[in-house]
Amino acid sequence: MPSQPLENSARPAADKFLVALKMRGPQTVAELGCATGVCGEAARQQLVRLAAEGLVVATSQPRGVGRPAQVWALTPAADAKFPDGHAELAATLIRLVRTQLGDAALERLFEARAAESRTAYAATLAGAADLAEKVARLAEVRTREGHMAEWWPDGDGYLLLENHCPIPAAVTSCGAFCRAELDTFRAVLGPDVDVEWTEHIVQGDRRCAYRITPRQPATNAARPVPGGRKPQRRG
Repeated sequence: MPSQPLENSARPAADKFLVALKMRGPQTVAELGCATGVCGEAARQQLVRLAAEGLVVATSQPRGVGRPAQVWALTPAADAKFPDGHAELAATLIRLVRTQLGDAALERLFEARAAESRTAYAATLAGAADLAEKVARLAEVRTREGHMAEWWPDGDGYLLLENHCPIPAAVTSCGAFCRAELDTFRAVLGPDVDVEWTEHIVQGDRRCAYRITPRQPATNAARPVPGGRKPQRRG
C-alpha cells in the first residue's frame, strides 16, 4: 500500500527523511520519495549525505523475485535529532526525591552517582603518561557524555572546556550536581592537581571551564633546627 505524505512540508529535506524513517521504519528510496515528496536522484543524494553523518545506513533485503532492495534505516546516532525529555525527567526526579524523601536522600543519590563516575573515569585515565594525557582522556569521555568538551594548554596548566550541558534543567534545579562533578574531577586527576571553575553555564556563562594546574609543593620559610634550637647568628 503506498505511503501517504507526511505533514512535514516546512522541514528541510534531510529532516523529512529522518522523520519518515522514524515514524514508518526502514524504507527504500522510492518509498521515502512518496513519503517526503523528494524523489529520484535528489532523494539518493540526501541519503548519502545522511549516511556520511552517521545518521542512516542501507542494507540489502530480498523482496520477491529479482535483485534485493536497498533499504534505508536510522542509526542509533539519529536519536539525537529528535526531542529528548531526559533533562526534564532528571529535574522532575530530583524534585520528587527532595520533596518525598528529603535532602539527605538526595545527597546519598548524588554520592552514589559520583562514586560510579569516579570509578569509570579512573579506569579511563589509568596508565596516562602525564597530566596532559589525563586531561585529554577526560575531555574525550566528557564529549561522549554530551558535553562537547575540548582542552587546551594554558600557562603552567590546562583548560578543560565544556561547550554544552546535556541536562541543563537538572543542574539548574540542583547545584549539588555540578559540585559533585567538580569533586569527581579533583579525585580522578589526583592529589597533586588543582581544579577550579573559571566559567559556569548555570551562572550565565556560555560554557563551563575548568582550570587544571599541577599543585605547587609547600615551602617553608625556614627549616627546623634539630633539637628545636634556633640557629645562632655569627658576628
